[in-house]
Amino acid sequence: MGNAWIIEASRTPRGRGKMGKGALSGIHPQELLATTLRATLERSKVDAGLIEDVVTGCVSQAGEQGACIARNAILAAGLPDDITGVTVNRFCGSGLQAINLAAMGVASGHQDLVLAGGVESMSRAPMGSDGAGMDGNNLHLRKKLFQVPQGISADLIATLEGFSREELDRFAVASQNRAEAAQKAGYFSRALVPVHDPETGVLALAVDEFPRHGSTLEAAAKLEPAFVGMGAAAVGPNGETLDEIARKRYPAAAAIAHVHTAGNSSGIVDGACTVLLASDAAIKAHSLKPRARIRAMATAGAEPVIMLTAPTPASKRALAKAGMEAKDIDLWEINEAFAAVALQTMRNLGIDHERVNVNGGSIALGHPLGATGAILLQTALDELERRDKTTALITLCIGGGMGIATIIERV
Repeated sequence: MGNAWIIEASRTPRGRGKMGKGALSGIHPQELLATTLRATLERSKVDAGLIEDVVTGCVSQAGEQGACIARNAILAAGLPDDITGVTVNRFCGSGLQAINLAAMGVASGHQDLVLAGGVESMSRAPMGSDGAGMDGNNLHLRKKLFQVPQGISADLIATLEGFSREELDRFAVASQNRAEAAQKAGYFSRALVPVHDPETGVLALAVDEFPRHGSTLEAAAKLEPAFVGMGAAAVGPNGETLDEIARKRYPAAAAIAHVHTAGNSSGIVDGACTVLLASDAAIKAHSLKPRARIRAMATAGAEPVIMLTAPTPASKRALAKAGMEAKDIDLWEINEAFAAVALQTMRNLGIDHERVNVNGGSIALGHPLGATGAILLQTALDELERRDKTTALITLCIGGGMGIATIIERV
């Protein structure tokens, strides 16, 4: 087995995911991905004719994001017709899964140069737009296992772990403050590629627009819990509320503490990211200079009602494959789907906050579902280079009770 080398990467800024209110909401998602495909090739100086495949993560594969967005983005980007594309869905882990699949292709020697990453326009293809829910509307499965929405799962984790509202808010404010500092210092400049309207050429967005600069704990404390009404909804197969379904599976939670808000949960945004991966043979044949290599990757499953706890076993599995321990990792990117997920993962693995999401996370910058995993990998690599560090682990919780983790090692 050979290596999977990371050559280059690029991402769009993240725009607010509301139609008519976000700067990217007027841009077709194919064009968002096409922007990063072109930019990554330009930055790497690799001939587009050498690319064998494009692997793209996308969650809401309906409407404008249907019909294999990977292939259509290749065409929109004006790349050669003989480049193939495939679109994958591992929910919030899709962007990182796309990179892992590309890494498998090049490390095995079956492919030499592959573009991988993800895209999600949450303004144009909102969550749930595929009409499938969490379980594909399989009523037989639903009777056996009723999967509650992720907000309920996040509050269940906070309840069982004993995380207070103040702890979650402190983590969230730290994410905002770190992102603000990183933006002002220009730490995202290497990653970003501006997005222009494909028809007019007018600049749509050049910087992430979701972060709320000047965030304070006092302001965060004023936000209302987001999932109280949802938890009280009687939608179970026997008329149970969502809170009752969660408590039935986890009786230790006498009552669900609804502590997640819009301020300590991930933001809804639009965005795309592309990473170029190369085989050992491609490195030699084209005199490429890699930035990093994929050292290990793993997925893991967990109980699907609590749903969001699998970053821990996925990270442990990846660490074991790399022959490493948590203390050996210089930087961590733990997706901030909800504050409780990151806090639980840090607690389980014994990681201090100083090594985690050092430039903020999805609470501040937003979580464009299919693209986030790729964005986090690029963010980690850029920061390894800036700090002259060596290793990073990227992990995300995933709907249905899954987790994914990838370890990269800087060259």
